[in-house]
Amino acid sequence: MLEALGLQPSTETVYRLVLDEPTWGVGQLAAHLSWTEEAVRGALDELADLRLLRPGRENPPQLRPVRPELALSALLSRSETELLRQQRQIEATRAAVAEFAARYAPRREYVADLVERHEGLEAVRRRLEELAQSACRECLSFLPGGAQSPDTMDASKPLDQQALERGVVLRSIYQDSFRNDPSTMQYVQWLAGLGGETRTVPSLPMLMVVVDREAALIPLDPADGRAGALEMRSPGAVAAMTALFEQFWSIGVPWGRTMPRNDRGLSPQEQELLRLLAAGNTDEIASRRLGVSLRTVRRMASDLMARLGARSRFEAGVRAARQGWL
Repeated sequence: MLEALGLQPSTETVYRLVLDEPTWGVGQLAAHLSWTEEAVRGALDELADLRLLRPGRENPPQLRPVRPELALSALLSRSETELLRQQRQIEATRAAVAEFAARYAPRREYVADLVERHEGLEAVRRRLEELAQSACRECLSFLPGGAQSPDTMDASKPLDQQALERGVVLRSIYQDSFRNDPSTMQYVQWLAGLGGETRTVPSLPMLMVVVDREAALIPLDPADGRAGALEMRSPGAVAAMTALFEQFWSIGVPWGRTMPRNDRGLSPQEQELLRLLAAGNTDEIASRRLGVSLRTVRRMASDLMARLGARSRFEAGVRAARQGWL
C-alpha cells in the first residue's frame, strides 16, 4: 500500500512488524518472518534511509520506529513535492513540443488564413486527431447517420478518454436511430461513464465538429463524408456553427432518458417523418435524413397513414399539419 511513498512490499512488511513489536531484535524479526537476518537488516537499513527508524537511547543504540503519523506524513510531503516538480517539467515539455509543432508544421492550403481544405477521409481523420489532442475546453459534434461504424468508434475512444481526463467538455448529438444499434449504445454508455454528454434528435443537417469555439469542421460534400472537410476559423463562421449546435442541443433528448411522445402519441422521429412527407420528400430521402433503413421508413409511414386515414404519404403529411399533429 505504501509503494507510492518509496516502500517496497517487503520493507513495508518489516516496518509493520517493527511497529507491532518495537523491542524485537534482528533475530526475532527474522524468525517471525522466516527470513534470513541479512534480508531483515537490508529492510531495516532502507527504513532508516527513509527516516522511518531512528536510533534509540540505548547503549549501544537500537533502531526504533518513528511514529507513522510523523514519518509517513513527511514521506507523503516529499512525494507531493516530487510530483509537483514533475508536473512543472511536463508543462514545460508540452510548451516546447507545441513550439516545435508550430515551427515545423507541414504546409497546408489556406484561404485568407481562415479556411483550410482537407482532401479525403484520412486527411480529415488526422486533423480531427490533432484537434482532439490540442482541445483545451470543449468539443461539440454532430454525428448523423444513426449507427456509427466500429472503426470510427475504436479510433475515437482513446482521443475521447484523453480529452475528458484533461477536463475537456465533450457534447455530442446523434440521431434518434442510433438507439437501435447495440454497438453505438455501448460506446455512448462508455462515454457517459467518463463524463461525456450525449443527446439525440430525429435528424441532423450534416457532420460537424467545433473545437474550443475556435475551429469548426464541416464536410466538403454533405452527401459524401469521404470527400474531405473544410476547417473554418473565421470567428463569425465558428459562432454560427456553435449557435446551430446549441439550437439542436436545446431540443435534443439526453441519452438514457425515455424518448418523449407528444399528446398525439408521436415520437420525435415520427413527427420528423411527417414533416418530411408533408414537404414532398420521397421514402429514400426520408431514410437518409432519419438515418434508418428504407424498410423502417416504409413501415413507419404505413402506420402513420393508417392512423390519419390517408391514402398517400403526402396526404398523411398534409393531414398531420391540418389536424395539429406537428
